Amino acid sequence: MRLRLPEERPTEPPTGYKIAHPVLSQDGTRAGFTGVSLGGALPYGVVADASCVYGLRHRPPHRRCDCGFHCVHDRTTAEALLCTAEHRAAVLLDVCVLGRYIRFERGFRHARQRVRTATVGPCACGAVAVALADAGWGRPGWRALAPSCAGCVRRRTSVSLTAFARLAGHGLRVEAGSGTPEPGDSPGPPEGFGVPELVAEAALLQARLDWFQTQLARFGERGHDPGAHG
Repeated sequence: MRLRLPEERPTEPPTGYKIAHPVLSQDGTRAGFTGVSLGGALPYGVVADASCVYGLRHRPPHRRCDCGFHCVHDRTTAEALLCTAEHRAAVLLDVCVLGRYIRFERGFRHARQRVRTATVGPCACGAVAVALADAGWGRPGWRALAPSCAGCVRRRTSVSLTAFARLAGHGLRVEAGSGTPEPGDSPGPPEGFGVPELVAEAALLQARLDWFQTQLARFGERGHDPGAHG
């Protein structure tokens, strides 16, 4: 006698939370995410269908397999995963559970999902992130990104939070989480003005401009070095 699991027919898609690493395609035209555990080798987009990581031909999520997207019910549970050393640079995702799913005590394993919001943590220095920059590792064709403040971006490949959302598409919202304001930062515009993204873009551009001016100054000093004329 086969055990049949109860079927649910929700009027609205269930929601859940998970963590993932943001990624940018090699040519810089697409953005997405890659998991932190079993499915980490398979980057996915904002709207994506799961596939069996073992290459089996059944439809995820299969009861006798670990395949499918995973998420938890509680935001706090997902945030706790960000405390571990290997997950410090990951982002928190708020997802819609779509298609077939299996409900567990702490969350879902599901066939399809839509990422609604990505919350980016602070830069490694502790400051509020304004960009996602090259993390120094990746997958074939994809660069992994990590939260970065304007002062730490420097020459690394990077995109602002707004640009990442635009490249990812499907109405994804990317928000900066908590962090320590950098010295000299102004309080910024009041909430509701609709310009925090412009402030982040300006901070990122200013950091790059400062770096270029420093390099030009160094070249100028070399050009006026008396010892350079023999």
